Amino acid sequence: MRRGAWPRSPPVTTRTVARGRNPAPARQRVTVTAQPIWVGIDISGKWLDVGSYPQRETIRFPHTDAGIADLLAWLAARPVSGVAMEAAGGIERTLAYALADAGHQPRLVNPKRVRDFAKAISPARNDRIDAGRIAHFAATVALAPIERDLVRERLDKMLTTRQFLMAQLIAARNQARLLRVPAMRTQMASHIKLLRTRMAAVDHAIAAVVATDQAIAQDRARLCTMPSIGAVTATALLAWLPELGRLSAGKIAALVGVAPFDDDSGARNGQRHISGGRVGLRNLLYMAALSAIQHNAVMKAFHERLLAAGKLKKVALVAVMHKMLTGLNAMQRTGQAWNAGHVCVRGVTTAGAVE
Repeated sequence: MRRGAWPRSPPVTTRTVARGRNPAPARQRVTVTAQPIWVGIDISGKWLDVGSYPQRETIRFPHTDAGIADLLAWLAARPVSGVAMEAAGGIERTLAYALADAGHQPRLVNPKRVRDFAKAISPARNDRIDAGRIAHFAATVALAPIERDLVRERLDKMLTTRQFLMAQLIAARNQARLLRVPAMRTQMASHIKLLRTRMAAVDHAIAAVVATDQAIAQDRARLCTMPSIGAVTATALLAWLPELGRLSAGKIAALVGVAPFDDDSGARNGQRHISGGRVGLRNLLYMAALSAIQHNAVMKAFHERLLAAGKLKKVALVAVMHKMLTGLNAMQRTGQAWNAGHVCVRGVTTAGAVE
């Protein structure tokens, strides 16, 4: 070895050892199930704004027949648990009927309840946000789906037309009292006569539609046995309140808007007020109550008893409306005609009358 050189390293012997490999675990197929969604629709004259919950998907369709068809196709591609929309003065009916025919069981919601629900979440709002809030509300609150009934739908349109003509007739009568020009008075008298002729034609058409359905004809005849309930009010009850006879007295009163609600907090006992409800039906029931306190012996005695107890006249009249509706609900449930001899304090008797 040379001086200053590093010693050589000893030879290294290596060997390869074969080791068994662990087999890779078998892959398992994972099935992802789409989560069911609730769909809310904010309706305007021009657009249908759609929002879903809990996915929070939004989309807009034109409020046309083609737009409704596209909406139905969009819904068919998703696992929809239910569809809800606000009552919008009647413009929602075409869409609601199309959804019902497609099997989606749409729900109509009270706009005020949705607004109060939305305010508790966020003050922000626009059409698409409102649609999402409607979906969230429908997913949270139990709502009954719309049940299609072609006869009731026809009656609904006819009654709405009759109400419109009645409003015009009242306005024409009020205007006629103020006219002093003979020519204008003649024109207004002719207009009033025309409105009465058209209302008579609508009444005839309503009677013809009722006659085509034996069950509705029998129900209307039964409801008319209560004094002060006429054919128009009975038809409106059947067309605008299909829940009549199916729900409790308290729930029916709340639907129509004649149920007083508490306003208490702590030591304060507030005055109870009626709120919400189906305004057109409540107006007809109000007119029927005005007649009942004169011509229905049971309701007249009840009204006089309330006045004697110091109740305000309007409070007493609303109480008569409530009692009449309770009786009508009982009659419809039991299938029996009005019988003033059978009374009860609250709810329904076997005879189906009220106190």
